[in-house]
Amino acid sequence: MNRTPAGHKPHILFLFSDTGGGHRAAADAIIEALHLEFGDRLTTEMVDFLKDYAPPPYNQLPRFYPEMVKVPELWGAGFKISDGRPQARIVTSTLWPLVRQAARRLVREHPADLLVSVHPLGNSFFLKALGNKRPPFITVVTDMVTTHALWYDSRADLICVPTRLARQRALEYHMPPEKVVVFGQPISERYTHPCDDKAGMRRQLGWPEDKFVVLMVGGGEGMGPLAETARAVDESGLDVTQVIVAGRNEKLKAYLGSLSWENPTFIYSFTRDLPNFMRAADAIVTKAGPGTIAEAMAASLPIILYAKLPGQEDGNVLYVEERGVGVWAPEPLQVVRTLTRWVCKPRLREKIVANCREAARPEASRLIARALGAKIGLTGS
Repeated sequence: MNRTPAGHKPHILFLFSDTGGGHRAAADAIIEALHLEFGDRLTTEMVDFLKDYAPPPYNQLPRFYPEMVKVPELWGAGFKISDGRPQARIVTSTLWPLVRQAARRLVREHPADLLVSVHPLGNSFFLKALGNKRPPFITVVTDMVTTHALWYDSRADLICVPTRLARQRALEYHMPPEKVVVFGQPISERYTHPCDDKAGMRRQLGWPEDKFVVLMVGGGEGMGPLAETARAVDESGLDVTQVIVAGRNEKLKAYLGSLSWENPTFIYSFTRDLPNFMRAADAIVTKAGPGTIAEAMAASLPIILYAKLPGQEDGNVLYVEERGVGVWAPEPLQVVRTLTRWVCKPRLREKIVANCREAARPEASRLIARALGAKIGLTGS
């Protein structure tokens, strides 16, 4: 444990990139928890290392990510081919000459008392750039189960993983067991507060108070067959309210807004009200993103997974089904059938709600924050 000199506020650097919304959201959640735990006794900073420092064409990955994941089969093939310790060593040794200067420039321009990585692509490069006389380096793995080998570098001082399955994977990649700790998936504090008055929350949001509410979320980019699924639910005869979040996909939002709907339907773009949406809803239909799954469990919200990215999200489906917190329903008709069961058999849905409460780890961000504080000699106020 590093001891911070008197009068010095330790500075924590978070390394992330906007290839998907989960990495930024995880960093934001941990930073929020750090300041809740330690107040202004530290400072924090986030750097998108791909966008701001990677040489071309790698600096364009955040920009092209939404297009890349539109071909999930190709994405899955790339994940499978590059996964594994031998493959990871080949990737990092091949790319090191290309990114060496950028990695060294980043750590030189952003001095810190502690570095936290929430993205798999930079870990080995930054550890190498920092050298032997370096501040502590912590990796926070943001994939739930099927974690890529690039997440794991044994030189890291601590590897925070969200599930026991992720820890097992880390050990299979020969990570030191004492360095791999299960904390849970970091989520914002806003998702951790239960709702005791759903009707009041719905009234506040302007939704009908007495109908079964189906929340549909396609991630930050509005991915998956969101429109087809929403239409299938609307045409099914179910008496429900649909709340559809199209994310940053403005074209999708405009298309959904141009349609006529049988049921009360509310369509949103990217919103900061998602925690309240989850608390007010009865079920969520979403892609298998780890952050959304963790947030839904914290909100005791049964989950229907209708899309996934092959590779890192395969295990998320397995996790949801094994914990009994939801189902995998990749076809619109399967979504309709699941919702019909939950609407007609409220006791079945209540069992899934109970499973969500049992599986949720709403304290994950706080626990990670305390572990980070311990590395720089801070204890809670």
